[in-house]
Amino acid sequence: MKSGRKQDAFGLLLADHLAGEDCSEFIERDDGYLMASDNLPAYFAPYTEWPPRMQQAMEFVRGRVLDVGVGAGRFALYLQERGHEVVGIDVSPGALEICRERGVKNVKQVPFHRVDASLGIFDTVLMMGNNFGLFANPRRAKWMLRRLKKLTSQNARIVAESLDIYGTDKPEHLGYHDRNRQMGRMAGEIRLRVRYRQLIGDWFDYLMVSQAEMQDVVKGTGWRVAEFIGRTGGQYVGVIEKLG
Repeated sequence: MKSGRKQDAFGLLLADHLAGEDCSEFIERDDGYLMASDNLPAYFAPYTEWPPRMQQAMEFVRGRVLDVGVGAGRFALYLQERGHEVVGIDVSPGALEICRERGVKNVKQVPFHRVDASLGIFDTVLMMGNNFGLFANPRRAKWMLRRLKKLTSQNARIVAESLDIYGTDKPEHLGYHDRNRQMGRMAGEIRLRVRYRQLIGDWFDYLMVSQAEMQDVVKGTGWRVAEFIGRTGGQYVGVIEKLG
């Protein structure tokens, strides 16, 4: 095993799953809530096994693509096969190593908020797998959206998936939402880290929004939400278009 896979919990988790080991992803929230995820196979799933919203979202991808939070490369590989030039970014060196092994041609270890002109100009910014969350919070989201306006072509799109967290009735989640509101935050501002075996990943901020909240976050940044794919109260994709 190469050293890159030893440096992050998420990368080792993907590597072990790919090697056929029985493993589970644990997500820890900053209030102590711990969730075991059975989502590992989805990171590697081919297009034919994606949910309909994900398949439909690919129809809105155009031109040169920035795949934000590329993970194991499922979207990048599909889009490459369809003739798109794709640059995948992630903070996990292990995930990027797996992407390269699986055939993703161009990946970079770059945090989303540090994307700059050195990567070139993009026609689509892809943020699937709930990765609208990587905007982290409303203030950073607006800053990043204005930044992306300078790094994208005239008719660019952001195709971004999120989760409407208001569909829950679980007390542990509702209490977390209330705590956020009391702190002056949006209900869906979450602080998380990945745990696997003895490894504990770094904390990161993640933003889950309803469809109405996505529209509010985007407002005034030079972008607009043109269309939603999927239902309210669950996972959905926003197609965000650049204003002239």
